[in-house]
Amino acid sequence: MKNRLPGLIFLTGLLSLSCIAFGADDGGLVTLRGAPIPKTLPADGDALKKAIESAPLERDFLQQPPLVSHEVDNYPITKGANRCLDCHSWENYRKERATKISQTHFQDATGKELPNVSARRYFCLQCHVPQVDAKPLIANTYQRPGGTR
Repeated sequence: MKNRLPGLIFLTGLLSLSCIAFGADDGGLVTLRGAPIPKTLPADGDALKKAIESAPLERDFLQQPPLVSHEVDNYPITKGANRCLDCHSWENYRKERATKISQTHFQDATGKELPNVSARRYFCLQCHVPQVDAKPLIANTYQRPGGTR
């Protein structure tokens, strides 16, 4: 019978080195290029104050998820933490003067009410995108029915 212990020791060492190289030893997250993802956000009071004081952004089509009126760079959303809920949860939205998340975010796929945000609605940036003032990449002559765009 062949001894597989040296190969197992090699693989264990390789795995340990890769965890250290990619910041997994302390539970830290890194980008694909190796830059650490911050656990806290820098205070950008001006941008958030402007977002709080402005009216919700207009939607362009029926059933469009609301647009985010502030930047979301460095807003980590992981299975353990969601920075969006710090302001938009039912517990905090009044204090933070933020939009409250919809009751539909507390339902599973069958419509059953859940005590917390549904896993399928937890990762906010899958549907909600920040609004930016950017020029279109290509010319667009589309006009919304009943209005201009």
